[in-house]
Amino acid sequence: MQYDEEVDVVIVGSGAAGSVFAAKLAQKGKRVKVLESGPAWTEKDLYSSPIWARRLRGASPQLDEKGKQHIYARLNSGRGTGGAALHHYGVWPRFQVEDFKRKSLMGTGLDWPIEYKDIRMAYDAVQEEVGISGDAKAEVWRPPGAPYPLPPVHVFKQGEKIAAGFESLGLRVSPIPIAVLSRPYKGRNACVYDGWCDAGCPIGALANPLAIYLAEATKNGAVVQTDSHVTRVLTDKKGKRASGVEYKDKGGATRVQPAKVVVVAASTVETIRTLLNSSADQHPAGLGNSSGLLGHYLMAHPAVVAYGLFDDDIQNYLGASGGQLFSQDKTAKAEKAHPASGRRHWEIALALKPVDIQGLAISRPELFGVDLERFMQRAARGLAAMTSLSEDEPVKQNRLVLSSKKDKYGMRLAEVHYNISPNGLALYAQSKQDGMQIFKAAGTRETWMGPLHAQHIAGGTVMGSDAKSSVTDANGRLHDVANVFLGGGSVFPTLSHANSTYTIHALAWRSARYMAENWNEIAK
Repeated sequence: MQYDEEVDVVIVGSGAAGSVFAAKLAQKGKRVKVLESGPAWTEKDLYSSPIWARRLRGASPQLDEKGKQHIYARLNSGRGTGGAALHHYGVWPRFQVEDFKRKSLMGTGLDWPIEYKDIRMAYDAVQEEVGISGDAKAEVWRPPGAPYPLPPVHVFKQGEKIAAGFESLGLRVSPIPIAVLSRPYKGRNACVYDGWCDAGCPIGALANPLAIYLAEATKNGAVVQTDSHVTRVLTDKKGKRASGVEYKDKGGATRVQPAKVVVVAASTVETIRTLLNSSADQHPAGLGNSSGLLGHYLMAHPAVVAYGLFDDDIQNYLGASGGQLFSQDKTAKAEKAHPASGRRHWEIALALKPVDIQGLAISRPELFGVDLERFMQRAARGLAAMTSLSEDEPVKQNRLVLSSKKDKYGMRLAEVHYNISPNGLALYAQSKQDGMQIFKAAGTRETWMGPLHAQHIAGGTVMGSDAKSSVTDANGRLHDVANVFLGGGSVFPTLSHANSTYTIHALAWRSARYMAENWNEIAK
């Protein structure tokens, strides 16, 4: 087995969380090495093509699904430098004040060990660093915080048409809070509204790790090593401290990266899988699993897309993939029919392309021949779309364990047992009803809903103040191992309705700051 030169910090994963840890710790003079399982990407590798963009996503199945709903979404997976954040849509609402105290306020789910006020500064700092476009005053649902540094993104005809449907029903809309530049910012180009966020952003208008935090990290001496698949975290003989990580290099050789501090910041699935695979004599059930809760409380957003077909050209090919407008209002009719606790929101006027239309046509099996051709002709200019995300309640039985199947590295795959919570399903039902009602009010010729699907996997290594009922503390540090920190959505005790990437950034920013301020104690 080959040993690399020891570093201060080894970070597993180069995505939303890993890139922030790398940037902030390298800025403080720490020797940082990032191990990324996938290949190296640069902005020159980002092309406006959905077929080419598939190279940026998970290359092979990472898990074995056992529940009623499939939690793994290839759309949200990442492969290579920047992870899933390289090609995400950039919709960045904040979690609500109440989201951090769900159990205390609503009697279900879990409480966070922190409050909104504890993360507010991190939200403010991150939005200033990356550049978020929006209107804090118009976004009446937004919790307290600094105004967005950039004005809203442009609203095209599709957004105007759908907004009219909301407004006719007495529902409010606001500019969407989105990490896409509405004007040049800190040396980065403004969005050109060509609707290809799904394929990454070669001009740097989308807040992806290549454009911001990885660039900052490498500028300050951090090393990003790709094609390096971490299989487990190593500990000393007593199992009290991590000594580094074991990984497979591009040639398949097993190597060890020694480090004073280990940060596991892969995707939710890979973070849990790595910790479970790090079992040893001192940690037979996996690293950080003294509570027995490692892998439990998996969550995902129950999501649904509403489609409406207009007769006229609504410029659906223009804008950002994540949308132009935002709404968290609810209709009284839907609430009465499907009462549920929790929240949901709409991301309005998604940018669409002819190649997207081809895929959507498959969801209309009754169309074929001449009827299909006519539909395609209308949809290329008249199809509108908006996405609803709903809150999912943390349920202990929703869990990830290790499968008997193995990947090409000989590492056991993840086996997921996941069913959307009853509240999540009720909120999804409300959104289905709302979507039809809103698009009909907007004047669509036809309206239909897409299938239920899961977005933004979270939970499994939840943070808490008690080591008996959580995996990490309020700073993302394992209760069981003092020099191992986790980054990413896996530490979320609740998911909120909000897209998770902004909060992942803010938590990583907060944890990295804590590490830097307490370095001598952590790395002793």
